[in-house]
Amino acid sequence: MLVAVGVGSVDVPLGQVWRIVLGHLTGRESGADPALDQIVWTFRVPRVLLAALAGAGLAASGVVLQAVVANPLADPYVLGVSSGASLGAVLVTTLAGGALGGPAVSSAAFAGAMAAVALVFLLGRRAGRLSPTRLVLSGVAIGQVLFAATSYLQLRATPAELRSVIFWTLGSVAGAQWSRLPVVATVVVTTTAVLTLFGRRLNALLAGDESATALGVDVHRLRAVLLVLSSLLTGTVIAVAGGIAFAGLMIPHLVRLATGADHRGLLPQAALTGAAYLVAVDLLARTVHGPDELPLGIITALCGAPFFLWLLRRNKSLDSL
Repeated sequence: MLVAVGVGSVDVPLGQVWRIVLGHLTGRESGADPALDQIVWTFRVPRVLLAALAGAGLAASGVVLQAVVANPLADPYVLGVSSGASLGAVLVTTLAGGALGGPAVSSAAFAGAMAAVALVFLLGRRAGRLSPTRLVLSGVAIGQVLFAATSYLQLRATPAELRSVIFWTLGSVAGAQWSRLPVVATVVVTTTAVLTLFGRRLNALLAGDESATALGVDVHRLRAVLLVLSSLLTGTVIAVAGGIAFAGLMIPHLVRLATGADHRGLLPQAALTGAAYLVAVDLLARTVHGPDELPLGIITALCGAPFFLWLLRRNKSLDSL
């Protein structure tokens, strides 16, 4: 994170970065140039922190959803969360003509994400119980409908509005501000900690519904609670960082290959790995094609797609999906 803060169009030595950050945290004078102080503390530190929080939230949500829907290829977007958030944000942007500010658009994105989850939740129930297969299929179907609506709004958007539309479809943390971080940090840290407490019951889900029930787990109630928590986590991240594909899909598998499938350790390790991963992705996004920035979704897709092609060839258990 210190490296990411120091590298950019204006490079700042690591020692200087540390002095500036420490100075603001302790209230002491850092002795740094005021311009460098503003670059580091006002622009880069919030951006790097938001990238870390977004990566942690998406990775933790991916771990949970892969267990909830019993599908190793599930990720936070399998339930249409990303499509719902994008539609909400783009709808407000195009209808208001850019007159509304960031908080209004973020609120619309969060509302769209939660509405999509609620619809998928209703369609995924069978005989009053959640069905993993129906959840996945409902999520894919609803996601495609919402994506079509977003594409239609893109056609009607002005050139000035298209930039915002691209942000919500491909993701970016360029607009990070200190004022937005407390809510995101509270949701991500608290929800991830709560989900980690469900580690033993998530392990039971891996053994199958019958085995989990025999161990005293209320499988259907557990799925509903985990679905709500993971959707809250994903919706909050998308509302401030836009749609970032593959982070919640790749990181859980990567950590699982390295440390095992015990969710008591897998969840916090995936969150930390996801945080580091998205900080590195954002660093690439703003330096590889400087001074222009690339959307985060482009880089995560370039990294994630080859990884899963390799995973599909390596893991024979996926042949039955």
